[in-house]
Amino acid sequence: MFIDRAKIEVSAGRGGDGCVSFRREKYVPRGGPDGGDGGDGGSVILEAGAHMRTLLDFRYQSVFRAEKGDQGKGNNMAGRGGADVVIQVPAGTVVRDARTQGALADLVAPGERVLVAEGGRGGRGNARFATPTNRAPRRREEGREGGSRVIELELKLIADVGIVGVPNVGKSTLLSKISRARPKIDSYPFTTLSPNLGLVRVGEGSDFVAADIPGLIEGSHAGKGLGHEFLRHVERTRMLLFLLDASQEHPGSDYRLLAKEIETYGKGLVAKPRVLCFNKADLLDGESLSRLPGELDGMKVLRVSALRGEGLKELTASLWQVLKKQAEGPESAGDQT
Repeated sequence: MFIDRAKIEVSAGRGGDGCVSFRREKYVPRGGPDGGDGGDGGSVILEAGAHMRTLLDFRYQSVFRAEKGDQGKGNNMAGRGGADVVIQVPAGTVVRDARTQGALADLVAPGERVLVAEGGRGGRGNARFATPTNRAPRRREEGREGGSRVIELELKLIADVGIVGVPNVGKSTLLSKISRARPKIDSYPFTTLSPNLGLVRVGEGSDFVAADIPGLIEGSHAGKGLGHEFLRHVERTRMLLFLLDASQEHPGSDYRLLAKEIETYGKGLVAKPRVLCFNKADLLDGESLSRLPGELDGMKVLRVSALRGEGLKELTASLWQVLKKQAEGPESAGDQT
């Protein structure tokens, strides 16, 4: 199950109390204070993991508490600090405070961390309060409470290529043919409800990650048909593949719908390089194929049959070339196939 939103409660550990103690040894008069400090409480940290792809784990555990610090001891021994809690989240997770809605972090790369609840400081023992005029202090500090908050997690997929299209155009089938991804595919009259990721191998040492974004409909930019839930997953992609239905009565009309939704949604999507491709070419006879437009808005349109695996090598090669140009520099990245 693909879960891309979650709400969790985090609580850091309380600091340990300081200790009131005096040195007591035979033949050592006036040993003086030797109460140690309390240990600091453990903190709660979020870390982007390299192998997580969904927030599903937080359906089963939503409360996280770090250990409290131990109390200080005599003989100037400090209490043990509480252990930190490190919570793994998928790379691409946006972290927000649920109360203020303020952004705390955007964990994009694996290994990135953010402190979401800081452990309480341990209290000072009475040895800390000794002075020339007060050699036997009985004062100590209590440990401070650790921080706590409710935070919201929102996952935005990180992929090189975002495959967008209207419902039932064959995006999941295409992804399954060009990668090892195995999305659930059937003759649904509706769109699948969750994105899928797949690694596409172009050649030795050449590969990219493609994301199948659930189908968009007219009004998606305004949230119609879960539009916002889908469109936000292409915000991080490096480029877009518009998969179009070649069997439509007016081939290419779905591109105009998709382009309008992308443009209206904003957030930089319209500036991303794009490749256009007609799918379901196997459903057309020779005459119908010849009537398919070779260009849309000045861009070449490829033709494939994802079901039969026809034209996929040319498609993946074209996608790889656009990604290579984009990596070479901003001027090359602006070229569109």
